[in-house]
Parts: sequence; C-alpha cells; structure tokens
Amino acid sequence: MRAVVQRVTRAQVAVAHQVVGRIGEGLCVLVGVTHHDDRATAAKLASKLWTLRIMADGHGVMNRSIAETTRELLIISQFTLYGDTRKGRRPSFAAAARPEHAEPLVEAVVAELRSLGARVETGRFGADMAVELVNDGPVTLLLEV
Repeated sequence: MRAVVQRVTRAQVAVAHQVVGRIGEGLCVLVGVTHHDDRATAAKLASKLWTLRIMADGHGVMNRSIAETTRELLIISQFTLYGDTRKGRRPSFAAAARPEHAEPLVEAVVAELRSLGARVETGRFGADMAVELVNDGPVTLLLEV
C-alpha cells in the first residue's frame, strides 16, 4: 500500500457537490492499493498512521501522533498513486489493484483505525471526488508498507 499523508488544519471531500467527509485538525490520507497487498498490509498502514509522530507538541515540534492529539483522519482511496510515468506521456496504472481487491483493503484500513479509537471520515470509493484541504506546515509524507 502507498499513502500520501498530509497534516491539515481542515479537509473535506465532496461527491457531486455534496460533502461526504470532513475533518478539522488531523491527517488527510490518500491511499493506493497494489496487487500483493492484503489485510495484514492494511493493518500495518493503519498502525503507522495512528502512531506516526508528525503532529506538533506544545513547542511546535513534530513529536506527537494522531493518537495523542486530534484522532481525526480523512481517508480517500486513490488508485492513481500507483501510476507509472517512467515511459511515454500517459501513466500506466497496471500496478494499481482492481477495485474488487482494493476497496475491501481501504475499508480495512478505516476499520482498523476506528478500532484504535480514531474518528475517521472517508471519501466514496470509485467516485469522482473533489478534495479540499489546508496543509499545516506544510507537512506531506509518502508512506509505503
């Protein structure tokens, strides 16, 4: 699994001009799934997101996790994270998992985070989504698990 993680002051995702997920301060996470990913990979990603120390402490230092702070995450599936642009001008998405494989794994990440105590909002799998966010810092990381 691959994830783009952004620390945000607020974020939301809309489908057909209707907001389907919204958070305040927390993490906005774009999640991509590839063919060899499984439920163990999803659990590992959720754990990493929960404990990643990128939230500011009382001194403004990235020293706290989402578990210790706001507990808010916006999780959005994004198959284009596995786009390969090394050849030609059109990305190849051959490394992206098919929807029937990817959707349950994105849902597993969400379920695992919720079981840990997170407040998780989501996009809508497979939909044309409009994502709005205010990146805090800016802090943006690419995770691979």
